[in-house]
Amino acid sequence: MSLARVAHDQPPEHVQLAERSARSFPRGRVLLLSLVFLALLVYGGFYTDIVYSTAEDFNGGVPSPGPFAVLFLLALLSTWRPAARLLGLSRRELLSIFVIVLAGAPMVSYGVLAYMLPHAIFLQYAASVHPEWAGAFLKLIPTWFSPTEHSAVEGFFLGNASVPWPLWVAPLAAWCSFLLALVIASSCLALIIQRQWITHERLSFPLAQIPLELIAEAGTEADRRGQLTAVRVFWLGFTISFCIKFWNRLTNFLPSLPGIPLGPVALMAQQTTGPMAAFGEMDLVLWPWLIAVAYLIPKELSFSCWVFWFLRIGVAFIAIAAGAPPRSPEGWLGDTAFPAFAFQGFGAILALTAWAGWRARRHLQRAVRIAFSRRSGADDEDEPLPYRWSLIAFALSYGWMVYFCCMIGARIWVGMGLIALILMFYLMWTWLRAETGLGLLLFPLFIDDMWDAMGNGIFRSQEIIAIMSVRWAYFPGAGSTAQLVSGNVLEGMKIADSARIRTRPLIYGMAVALVVSLVLGVYVTLTGIYRYGFHNLRAADSSWLSSQINWGAGHMFAAISTPSQLDPRGLAGIGAGAAIAIALGLLRLRFWWWPLHPVGFLAAHSWGMQWFYTPFFIGWLGKALVTRYGGLRLYRQTVPLAVGLVSGDLINGVIWALVLAARGGVGG
Repeated sequence: MSLARVAHDQPPEHVQLAERSARSFPRGRVLLLSLVFLALLVYGGFYTDIVYSTAEDFNGGVPSPGPFAVLFLLALLSTWRPAARLLGLSRRELLSIFVIVLAGAPMVSYGVLAYMLPHAIFLQYAASVHPEWAGAFLKLIPTWFSPTEHSAVEGFFLGNASVPWPLWVAPLAAWCSFLLALVIASSCLALIIQRQWITHERLSFPLAQIPLELIAEAGTEADRRGQLTAVRVFWLGFTISFCIKFWNRLTNFLPSLPGIPLGPVALMAQQTTGPMAAFGEMDLVLWPWLIAVAYLIPKELSFSCWVFWFLRIGVAFIAIAAGAPPRSPEGWLGDTAFPAFAFQGFGAILALTAWAGWRARRHLQRAVRIAFSRRSGADDEDEPLPYRWSLIAFALSYGWMVYFCCMIGARIWVGMGLIALILMFYLMWTWLRAETGLGLLLFPLFIDDMWDAMGNGIFRSQEIIAIMSVRWAYFPGAGSTAQLVSGNVLEGMKIADSARIRTRPLIYGMAVALVVSLVLGVYVTLTGIYRYGFHNLRAADSSWLSSQINWGAGHMFAAISTPSQLDPRGLAGIGAGAAIAIALGLLRLRFWWWPLHPVGFLAAHSWGMQWFYTPFFIGWLGKALVTRYGGLRLYRQTVPLAVGLVSGDLINGVIWALVLAARGGVGG
């Protein structure tokens, strides 16, 4: 009997007991192994991601290499008899370890702790370089934001110092509590709505298919062990992807070896004049893993992503022909001038949030009804958390974040609006990831840019400080911000549902992992930064980390000293994007054959699609041909090939990241 039937029809108690007895309860060693590997990932992520920058999101990213490598390693050990006798992990236990590690790992990545901790203390450091900044906002910053002593600030950025822990007690308590509240609130939203998306709407969850296809069961009925799949087509895909990427990384050490161009390879240089500038630099991208993701999602989604990208180019062409400055489609980022692509994307987020809420209205009504009834804990005992707990945890977390903004000096409505917008972005990117796997896309519009267009002159200086000081929470998306945790939680629930793992003990394990990774991550990150110096970290130098921290402080000064006024063009862009997204949704409801999906419209208006449209076209074309001439049977037979392509890329990336970090980043 399906979970949907259990949830809505409430069959007899003996049927519910049978359903629950079929699900595995992860044992204590699962949590112990999870925490051991999580601790290793905390250290590994800090050195590969932040110190030497030898990996692209070792613990973060979508999909996440570090946690996947843990799953692959444990499954590989299970094929070795001595290790198999020692561990004896079943498929459910292996997947449980993966899900628990997946929840905690993102804490130590350059988009979470390595971005949050420097964000506040940088204001003290920058004030010595920009005296005008000090006069504009430094006196308004609360004393608990960060250490203010010169030696503590200088040691953070220059290194060769020990952590002044007494000076960090109050800042860590404030910022870590905000981060924890943000993760809890967004995860509770995902847990409340997960039944709707997993069971009722049956979203595709392409990334959840990877661990599910990777792990098979072996052994006798009394001793079922998990191990790597033996499906040959999986290993064909794994070998192709692994060998190509391994060879290309090898060419960094042996330049005489010819590389295999996977892109971006420029097919057409960007034009600087005339409407042809709308095409930007036309690149060919042949990343096997992304082609595989596009193959795994529904055809109408992959089709919509690349079609809407070319429609965006067409609109940019028209705008330039009508007099707009020549630039590529992604060049409109944050601009309110027609066609205001980023604002259209934000409008699509608003519309799709309302659309998702409307589609889930019966489920949400039932959840609220159960939460406030005497049957709470009984009618929702198969949920990851009782609805009452989820709602209380969400309300407390949301309230604390609003109060945090008020402590900075914001009015309550500003704090409520800011936190609501952040959570809306998180929820929509969780949905986007579940539907398309595209959690790696940047948010189309950042909250500070949106409020600049709406007129930041309505805000007090302290409110500008509040908005900009939590910028680490809403920039840039792309699997690099804390929204990754709620996406991982929802993906974990999908894996548990498919593998028939009891979700409640799994959630408790994920909560423990999250707290452990936060505490250990703060220690490792702070001690490491004071040792090396923030300015000496490869991640600060070679990624957006340092430039965005500096830009955020400059933006804060500009918004306080020269506030903006309402720009009606931004509102028009938001309205247009919302109207288009709603129209696309209605057309899909009215006509079964309508091929364009509103999620594809949102994806095309996010930065990154200028590279991703090629893999999505190839994945769509491949799936269309396979299903047309081979039917669903051939498609199911080729799914392991796609999973193998993704798996080979992830494992290759982890191996090279660790090797290069061990070499001190040489060759990275």
